Amino acid sequence: MNWAVFQGLLSGASHFSTGFGRIWLSVVFVFRLLVYVVAAERVWGDEQGEFDCNTKQPGCTNVCYDYYFPVSHIRLWALQLILVTCPSLLVIMHVAYREDRERKHREKQGENCGRLYVDTGKKRGGLWWTYLISLIAKALVDVVFLYIFHRIYQNYSLPRLVKCTLNPCPNIVDCFISRPTEKNIFTLFMVATTALCIVLNLCEIGYLVIKRCRECVIQKHLKSQSTNVIAYLQKQEMFHANNKLNEELDQLNPCDHVMPPETKLK
Repeated sequence: MNWAVFQGLLSGASHFSTGFGRIWLSVVFVFRLLVYVVAAERVWGDEQGEFDCNTKQPGCTNVCYDYYFPVSHIRLWALQLILVTCPSLLVIMHVAYREDRERKHREKQGENCGRLYVDTGKKRGGLWWTYLISLIAKALVDVVFLYIFHRIYQNYSLPRLVKCTLNPCPNIVDCFISRPTEKNIFTLFMVATTALCIVLNLCEIGYLVIKRCRECVIQKHLKSQSTNVIAYLQKQEMFHANNKLNEELDQLNPCDHVMPPETKLK
């Protein structure tokens, strides 16, 4: 597994992430990816070769190992790391699409033309939805893999002893796992970091949604205030226009003052 590729991917995604997103990237890189590369591969090693059964019956050890451990622990963890980092590619590709569109717009309209995007990495419009979908996808991947680990390894633990009665085993065969305590510690560590990543993803989703709702409320309030001001100015303009029109009418049609008839003196 070439973890340098994932290091570059996570580093590129950090430029477009929120505070919660950067914490998530740090947890994935330090507590999951580096632990996997530095320690986990050595802890598991050749699992099947170190799976020991108290029988010499050909094929019995292989059948028992395949039944109790259908998927290698370390390979399943590697698949989880690959899938959980892939949604970040959506955000990076969307930003690259925006930058390419901005570049083509400048080439076509000139350098002094208006920009299509104020900031190509700012989470607005379609990029906001892409970022939100990537967060949901990452959380779902971790949840699904937690469920898979729970189904394959009950309570996320490896037993010290398994009893196998499958063919071609002649009878009840006892099989032993190498370093079960050490593997259980790494398994619990993996589960804890996965749960932490899920919580961080949910916090970031809530932060994005609340922030967006707040911006919408503020924009609606400002728009309402702007509408009220425009309506007030229009009323004032109409009032002054009516006054001016009345003054002009008074000048064109002056009122005739009728003098009352003289009264006779008695």
